[in-house]
Amino acid sequence: MQYTLDTLAGFAANPNVYGTILVSLGCEGCQCDIVKAEIEKRTNKPLKTLIIQEEGGTIKTVEKAVRYAKEMVQEASLLQKEKFPISELIVATECGGSDPTSGIAANPLIGELSDLLVENGATVILSETPEFVGAEKLLAKRGKTPEISNRILEIVYRYERHFVINGENIRAGNPTPGNKAGGISTLEEKSLGCIHKGGSTIINAVYDYAKQISPEDKGLIIMDTPGNDPSSIAGMVAGGAQICVFSTGLGTPTGCPIAPVIKITGNRETFRKMEDNIDFDASSIIFDNCTPKDLVNDLLKMLIDVCNGKMTKSESLGYIETAIMRACNFV
Repeated sequence: MQYTLDTLAGFAANPNVYGTILVSLGCEGCQCDIVKAEIEKRTNKPLKTLIIQEEGGTIKTVEKAVRYAKEMVQEASLLQKEKFPISELIVATECGGSDPTSGIAANPLIGELSDLLVENGATVILSETPEFVGAEKLLAKRGKTPEISNRILEIVYRYERHFVINGENIRAGNPTPGNKAGGISTLEEKSLGCIHKGGSTIINAVYDYAKQISPEDKGLIIMDTPGNDPSSIAGMVAGGAQICVFSTGLGTPTGCPIAPVIKITGNRETFRKMEDNIDFDASSIIFDNCTPKDLVNDLLKMLIDVCNGKMTKSESLGYIETAIMRACNFV
């Protein structure tokens, strides 16, 4: 329930969102007044609430919600674009459908971008706790303080213990069948590829899922998210990320309802087969003796173009799937 509250409140507070219409049935666990209170803790942006059981049913609720939405669209249309420095950005990083090219090309390129953004005062989020397993000590060495280093180890070990308590083995399902088919042999190998996305800078903080990122924690940070792509992205966007950079070796069309997702692949075949879905081809790192440093400015330009309004492939196709992390079984 807390994950749900944090995620909904974070979506409402995200800089990409002008206002929120909160629609509730009326007898759920996350009652409308509770969610409204959580949203108001994070933002004072326009907020309307509708409870289906009190509005007279679904049709009347939809009619009222549409009117609220049209009013907000009119109000939002009065806003003027303003210039902001890169230091205002919070950039989410994610990888999905990974293969060896992810660890060799796409993720190192994202890591190079991460270092460049951090150098310019921005915030970059490294996510996917289950894909730190086997590489957690390398990340812990980069913690700004002993407390941060210990926290990195804690979230990984807690995740592993959760599997053991439930009689499962994390390695039974990770790497996934698709990862194995692509050529990744072990979870440790997958993790060593994953953490390249975090570049080489120090880690300034570790956040719980969907918690609001503090302006004081500039630079590289970690958020404790699951490996599932939509729910991991949702947590970072709820934390305040305005944009996501996502690597994929096998190809995945994943998007997000309120933040653009830039898709990168290091697999030339995947880019050829899924050019409708992939924004950036990093395969020249493998085939043309390029380095991540050679391509990072091109990727940064694409990031800035998207921030200025250019649509990503997932946006143009209307991919807006999302999910929320789960902590346990529920009734």
